[in-house]
Order: sequence, then structure tokens, then C-alpha cells
Amino acid sequence: MDYDTKGKVLKKAVVWKELYFYRKSDAIYQLTVEFCKRFLPAHGDRTVDQMVQAARSTKQNIAEGSSDGQTSTETELKLLGIARGSNKELMEDYQDYLKRKGFVEWFGKNPRFERLHEFCKYHYHYDDYQPLLAK
Repeated sequence: MDYDTKGKVLKKAVVWKELYFYRKSDAIYQLTVEFCKRFLPAHGDRTVDQMVQAARSTKQNIAEGSSDGQTSTETELKLLGIARGSNKELMEDYQDYLKRKGFVEWFGKNPRFERLHEFCKYHYHYDDYQPLLAK
């Protein structure tokens, strides 16, 4: 058991960099930066800043929440909730992009969706996705 300076018992430290959802959020952050560079204007569109910040906020709040969770479950849950909200915000921005461009969001029985969904289930490092960027 770990003890703080006052002799209180601390929860076991979480190695947040090893968490599946942290690694996935890091890949999403890096992919979002690449997406914004490639498909959104460099200047004059606040969407770029919003998307990059939402992706960054997701991973940063997972890291901070997991670290702070050693001493406060309440803080951990709060920060993980913020991460979830940031991720939802990012998803909305991607959906808005699709709508503005007239693209259809892939769902269910779409073969491309199914292949990509299956790939994403088991790949959570940016390096796994990097070769696909050209496509």
C-alpha cells in the first residue's frame, strides 16, 4: 500500500500511458491534427482550433484524471467526465464537417464502415493509422 505524507492510504497508481483509452485518445489527437491540416483552412476558421483543442483536452484530462485519481476518486471521475465531453464535442465537429461537405456518415452494414470499425477495435496507436492517411 502507498501512504501519503499524513499516513492516509492512497489508491494504487495508474500508469495512464498504458491505458487503452488514453492511447486511443492520443491517436485521435494526432489524427485530428493531420485532418485539420489536410482538410480545413489554416486561417479564418475557428473550427480548427476547436477540434484540435477538444482532441487534446480528451487525452490531457484522461492523463490528469488518472494521475489525480490516486488521491481523489471525485477528481478522477470529474476529469474523465470532461474528457468524455471533449470527445463528444470532437465527434460533433467531425459530423458537422461531413454535413457541410455533403458526405454521408458511415453506419451499420456499410462494408467500408465495417472494415474500418473492425480495424479500430484492435488498433490504438497513431503508427497503426499513419499508413492509411494517404487514403
